[in-house]
Amino acid sequence: MRSRWAAWRAGEKSIVGVDMGALVPSRAMRHKSVMDAASGDAGIDGRAGQGIAPVRLLRAVGRAVVDYALPPRCPGCGTIVDGDRQFCLGCWSSLDFLDGAACARCSIPLPTAVAGTGVECGACMADPPSFSGAPAAVAYGPVARTVALRLKYGRRTGHAQLMAGLMARKLLALGDPADMLLIPVPLHRWRLWSRGFNQAAMIADALARQTGVPRDHHLLLRKKSTAALRGKRRREREKIVAGAFGLAADARARVARRHLVLIDDVHASGATLRSAAKVLRRGGAAQVSALTWARVVPDALTTGNIFDFADVDSDMVVKR
Repeated sequence: MRSRWAAWRAGEKSIVGVDMGALVPSRAMRHKSVMDAASGDAGIDGRAGQGIAPVRLLRAVGRAVVDYALPPRCPGCGTIVDGDRQFCLGCWSSLDFLDGAACARCSIPLPTAVAGTGVECGACMADPPSFSGAPAAVAYGPVARTVALRLKYGRRTGHAQLMAGLMARKLLALGDPADMLLIPVPLHRWRLWSRGFNQAAMIADALARQTGVPRDHHLLLRKKSTAALRGKRRREREKIVAGAFGLAADARARVARRHLVLIDDVHASGATLRSAAKVLRRGGAAQVSALTWARVVPDALTTGNIFDFADVDSDMVVKR
C-alpha cells in the first residue's frame, strides 16, 4: 500500500477521509525557505553560485520541514497563512487601528475633534492622569483580545513580537527615542511564579529589539497583590491598585531626565497605568507615557468595539 506521501504526490487530495489540501500548505510555501537560501548564497569555498553552505542548507531544509508539518497560522483565527506572525485578510481587516483624532492624554477616540490639535477628553481635563500620552496600536476587539489571550494563557510567546511590531510606530511618535526608557508594568511575584512570565516584559523586550529603545524590568516594582478588576467601575479600580507599585532603591538616579514609557498589553479603565505613572513621576522622571497593544473603547458607535472596560479585569477575562 502506498504511503501517504506517495498518495499526495500522486495527486490524491483526500486520504482516509481527511482533506489534505486543507491541511498541507502549497508546494510554493513548502519550498520557499529552501529557494530563498539557494538564491545568491555563497558556496563552501566562498564563491557565489558554486553551491549552498552546508549549515545554511540544513537550516533551510529544516525550516521547510517545519513549515510542512506546522504551517504558519493567523494569530487571530488559526487559518494557514504565508508567513509567521501574519494575519489573514479577514482578521487584518477587522482590526481597528487607532490612528484618528483622539484625546492627547489618554488616546480615547474623539470623532468630532481634529487630529493633532492637542484636545483632551472631559475625563482627563477633570482628573489629569500622571502620564502625558497613552497611545495604543488597536482598539480592543475580538481579534486583539484573542492575540493577547494567546500570548498570556496560550504561551504563544511569538505574539509579543507581533504586537510590538504594530506598537513600534506609536512608540517612536512619542518623542526622541534617545531619551526613552521602556518600563513594563510588573506582575506581583505570586502571579509571576504561577504564570511563568510577564507578558508586558516580553512586549517591552521585543520593542527594544525592534526600535533600539532600552528597557528596564526592575525599576518599577509590584509591592502588593491586587484583587481582580473585573466588574469594577473606574473609581473602584483606582482604589484597588492604589499603593500597588513602588520603585527600586536606586530608581531616582536611573530615571533622572528620562522619558519613561510604561508598556502593557491592554489599556482598560487606565487605573493600573495611572497608578504606575504616578509612582514614576514621584521618582523624578522628566516625562511618563504609556503604550499598549489594545485600548478598550466603550463607545461601540465609534469603533464597533463591543467591550466595556468594566467587563475586563487585569487578565482580560470577559464576563459571560
